[in-house]
Amino acid sequence: METLEGTELCFPQLFNNSCRKTKRPHFEAMLIYILVSSISLLTVTLNLLVIISISHFRKLRNSTNLLLLSLAVSDFFVGLLMFFQIMLIDSCWFLGDLMCVLYQYLAYIITSASVGNMVLISADRYVAICDPMRYSTKVTQKTVQGCVCLCWTGSISLQSLNLKDNLKQPGRYNSCSGECIIGINYISGLADLILTFIVPITVIVVLYIRVFVVAVSQARAMRSQIAAVSLVTAKKSEIKAARALGVVVVVFLICFCPYYCVALTSPDNLMNTSSATFVISLIYVNSCLNPIIYAFFYPWFRKSVKLIVILKILQPDSCDANIL
Repeated sequence: METLEGTELCFPQLFNNSCRKTKRPHFEAMLIYILVSSISLLTVTLNLLVIISISHFRKLRNSTNLLLLSLAVSDFFVGLLMFFQIMLIDSCWFLGDLMCVLYQYLAYIITSASVGNMVLISADRYVAICDPMRYSTKVTQKTVQGCVCLCWTGSISLQSLNLKDNLKQPGRYNSCSGECIIGINYISGLADLILTFIVPITVIVVLYIRVFVVAVSQARAMRSQIAAVSLVTAKKSEIKAARALGVVVVVFLICFCPYYCVALTSPDNLMNTSSATFVISLIYVNSCLNPIIYAFFYPWFRKSVKLIVILKILQPDSCDANIL
C-alpha cells in the first residue's frame, strides 16, 4: 500500500513533505506531452528562422523588421521555456527552488518584453501610416535599436523588483516539495498589471484604431486616384504592412488578455502553474503563431526560409541577395 501511494508522489522518499502527482490516463498524458513538445519545437524552429532571416539578409534590416526581430527573440525564448513547462504537466517540479524562480523570472521578463515589442510595433505603424512624410527621419534604425534596448532593460528591471522576494528566498511560497509557485504582493502585482497590461494594451488599441481609420481613408483615396496629390498618403506597401502587423497585434491581444484577466480576478496573488495552464498555453501558442502569420503575409519570409533550408545562405555574398 505504501509503495502504491509512493508512486503518486513527486518525491516518494520524502513521504508527507512531497507534493502529489496529477493523476491522468496514460493515453491523455502521452498526448499532452507530444502536443506540448511539438508546439515547443515548432515555436523554437520558426522563430529561429525569423531571427536568421532578418539577421543575415541586409535588405531585411529596416526599422520595422528590427522590431519583428526583437519579437522573434522573445518568442524563441518562450519556445525554450515550454520544455520546462512539460515537467509541470504532472504538477511536479524536479529542478529545485532556485531553478523554479529563475524559470518564472525569465517567463515574466519575456512576457513584459513581448508586450513592449507590440507597443513599439504599433507606434511604428502609427507613424508610417499617419505621418509617412516624416517616417524616415523619425523612425531610424538607431532610434529603433534604442527603443528595443530600453524595452528589454525596462522589462528586466521591472520584473527584478516585482519578484525580488522570490529571488531572495526561492521556494518560500511552496507548500510541499515538487511545487513551483511564486508570490507577488498586492502593490507589486498592481504595478505590474498597470505597466505591463492596462497602459500598453490601451496604447496599442488606441494607436491601431487610428491606423485603421487612416488606412481605410487612404485606401479609398487611392481607389479614387486622389493619392497622387495628397501629401499624407501612405504607400500601398505600408498599408499592407499595417494590415499584416494588425493581425499580429489582434492575435497577441486574444492570447494575452485571458492571462491578465485571470491575474486580475484571482483571489490571491499566487500564480500556480497548474491552475493557470490554459491561459499560459495561449501565450505559448501566440509565440508559435507569429512566424506563421509572417509566412502568410510576407513573401520575403517565405523566400528567406527557402534559402535557409537549401543552405544557400552559406554561399559567399548570400547576405546581399535581393529577396524583397
